[in-house]
Amino acid sequence: MPPSIESLELPPFRPRFPWWGADLQTVAVLWNARPTGLEPHTSERVCFPMNDGSGDTLLGMLDTPVAPIEGRPLAVLIHGLTGSESSFYMLNNAGHLLDLGFHVLRLNLRGAGPSRAFCREQYFIGRTADFRRVLQLLPSKLTGDGVAAVGFSLGGAMLLKFLGEDGVFSPLCAAATVCAPLDLMRTCRHMMKNRNALYHRYLLSHLKTEATGEGAALTDEERANIRNARTLWDYDAGFIAPRHGFASAEEYYEICSPLNYLAEIRVPTLALAAKDDPWVPAEFYGDFDWTTNAALVPLLAEGGGHIGFHGEGKQPWSDLAVGRFLEMACCQSQ
Repeated sequence: MPPSIESLELPPFRPRFPWWGADLQTVAVLWNARPTGLEPHTSERVCFPMNDGSGDTLLGMLDTPVAPIEGRPLAVLIHGLTGSESSFYMLNNAGHLLDLGFHVLRLNLRGAGPSRAFCREQYFIGRTADFRRVLQLLPSKLTGDGVAAVGFSLGGAMLLKFLGEDGVFSPLCAAATVCAPLDLMRTCRHMMKNRNALYHRYLLSHLKTEATGEGAALTDEERANIRNARTLWDYDAGFIAPRHGFASAEEYYEICSPLNYLAEIRVPTLALAAKDDPWVPAEFYGDFDWTTNAALVPLLAEGGGHIGFHGEGKQPWSDLAVGRFLEMACCQSQ
């Protein structure tokens, strides 16, 4: 059984100055900056060649704690849309887990961040085979105490799909998601509302740059479709869906939405979200009856925006929640 919310003994989320309100919590992730290093912990580059005939290689950063604690699993972090190993939330969460004695792997999905130059293809939520391949390639010296995973936003959606696909056969001992979109179609429509115009423009611009970057193998038609996309829906309809065998954006969203996979998850999984998330409305989490699956632990904070959670103290509140959940789900069961 996974730990209960009560057993985590988390303080209530309270935003700190000046990050008041959902939008400031959200943009703080973009405005804030921190060094790419995680001193005094150490980091090294690792590579994961894919075996699908593409020749693509995913890159990651393996972080070793200065004071590792025996029995703590490797924690694999998966970034969100247009993110990478050096995203603010990835570094924050990695630093916290390293302080708790976990080894951490910050993974760059196919075509993201440092992986871009070494990949012809591009990540999308349905590409769970890539994550499965990465787990297979991890050396036994890293996995002896188990493997846990943490997914942020799109990375969280991919992780939930992976967990549902593998069910009781999942190699993970625990998982956590932060602000994962559960219904892709409704989330995309929500992002295209006038209220989110600046966010939408930001994401679409970065998606176009990422998808056409060094290493990408695109047809002239695909480049034109990416360039001419005016919305996230256009991008998925003109590039992601046809590139990966879906008849339409609607079919892509329907097949890959995590809602379709939650019932089959058997790994203790924390699903953390914010009631004021401007990107992924909290009411979408009400589309699933969480009481029907004992492996799932939903946690809806009163605030936090989208992957913000800038509360009292320097560490994001979400990192405290994820750290405690992984400690209890993986470590105390050993």
